Amino acid sequence: MTNSEIKQILEGINIQSATLNESAPESVFTLLQLVECLNKDNEALKKENQNLRDAINLLKGEQGKPTIPGKTKEKQGNVSSGEEIKKREVKGKRKSKAKKDKIKVDRTQICKVDKSILPEDAVFKGYEPIIVQEILITTDNVEYSREKYYSPSQKKTYLGELPIGVKGEFGPGTKTLVCTLKHSGNMSEPKIAEFLGNGGISISQSTISRILTNDESDFAKEKDDIFLAALASTPYHQVDDTTVKVNGETHYSQIFCNPFYTAFFTVPHKDRLTILDILLCGKERTYLFDSHAFDLLSEFNISQKIIGQIMQLKKEGGMSEEEMQEMLDTLYPKRKKGKNNKKRIMEAGAIAAYRQQTDIPLVDILLSDDAPQFKKLTEAQALCWIHDGRHYNRLNPIVPLNVKILNTFKTSYWDFYGDLLKYKTSPTPEKADILSAKFDRIFSTKTGYEDLDDRIEKTSKKKEALLLLLKHPELPLHNNAAELAARVEKRRQDVSLQTKSKQGTEAKDAFLTVVETAKKLGVNIYKYMADRISKKFNLPSLAELITQKFLLQTE
Repeated sequence: MTNSEIKQILEGINIQSATLNESAPESVFTLLQLVECLNKDNEALKKENQNLRDAINLLKGEQGKPTIPGKTKEKQGNVSSGEEIKKREVKGKRKSKAKKDKIKVDRTQICKVDKSILPEDAVFKGYEPIIVQEILITTDNVEYSREKYYSPSQKKTYLGELPIGVKGEFGPGTKTLVCTLKHSGNMSEPKIAEFLGNGGISISQSTISRILTNDESDFAKEKDDIFLAALASTPYHQVDDTTVKVNGETHYSQIFCNPFYTAFFTVPHKDRLTILDILLCGKERTYLFDSHAFDLLSEFNISQKIIGQIMQLKKEGGMSEEEMQEMLDTLYPKRKKGKNNKKRIMEAGAIAAYRQQTDIPLVDILLSDDAPQFKKLTEAQALCWIHDGRHYNRLNPIVPLNVKILNTFKTSYWDFYGDLLKYKTSPTPEKADILSAKFDRIFSTKTGYEDLDDRIEKTSKKKEALLLLLKHPELPLHNNAAELAARVEKRRQDVSLQTKSKQGTEAKDAFLTVVETAKKLGVNIYKYMADRISKKFNLPSLAELITQKFLLQTE
């Protein structure tokens, strides 16, 4: 019997909650919950059986069940979080600006009326303007004749200097166009070569690759400066990750952002120590076992025996990586034992050292999803309401009564989300107290639908992180900015599946950071790249603009 057939049967029974309360015995309600539970187990077993069949078919050299794009499971009665959010978000009216105000006029041309067709009484009334946008693709190939002198006494040749920014066989204009087409237009290297070839530039794909990876203009340093400026001047940071390929191996793109910047870091792992290394901006990781570290060790469930040994072995001034490994070897002489505990001990010491260091600006608030690698790193952590709401959307009850209960609760959930949005526009301590109490009421609800009650209890335990914006109204309610940045990385992979080398990976991260940050700061990325590649440096750096714009916003 299919899921749909079971639903039809249960809908035909038409048992409502009011009926259960008034006349039906409690056992009927219990049986309905049992049906829900057994159906959930049955669906899980079906999925597991299909996975096993696929694995067996692959071992036989056959194919598994194909994934059909666009095919989603039934969500009868589920309320779309996207629809609810759109209803509740308060959007200001957009003031439309005339497009011609944004267009630069390069030249003016008068279009005259043929006087022979004019009647005798025609009177000149001025001009009626119309702006026509045009772009010209033409070459500006220059042959530089460099004066050449030779000194017999010094046995040395002297050549005339090329203009600043001119290096190699291609000028800064060509290099700027290559970088912009690749990282702003998301074009592949073969298509860039084809485009330039049609424009009259003879260039190979290997040369395009060198332009993109050699980083002669030091965009990698620009990326580092952007991130450091953001850490120093902006109050909170959002983070998310997505998988990427580097020379056939799975890596992770860790994305940090807020309204002023977006920074990309491709790393081989996605654990706490990796995130911490990114926050240290290249500074060598150290370890410190102070009171905060020992609190973390207890939270990580490290045994009191090991904690006691760490107290004896620790060094007051902190420990280097080498000293840390020596201590772990003492704690766990058999190398294969205590792998997870070793990692937790390193994390506790590294987090404590990060909080105490003063060389790199500390991140006080990190907004993320509920992934474990983002926890405990900063003084406070905010969680994304949209991520939490997705768990409710994944519930797919089969009993009509549970469908109704779920929809009623989800309406309350997103109504509360709307209240939080309104609070952000005019926060007060009184409103914060009211919303905190309302959260307690909503997320202490017992519905009788077991899966929903479990989910509500999990949300309740995240109260501090979900309601951090009551103390910091500047925080977003969601982590969409980081997810959109992850989508940029994924769209890049649609065109260029992977990077091949460390140099290429670093260049990719640098360009993505510069391009996405320039968008947020309202900087023309083509002009900015042209300024840097030509070595003119007439435009202020993006790092400077981050600091300036944040200060202007806070005045």
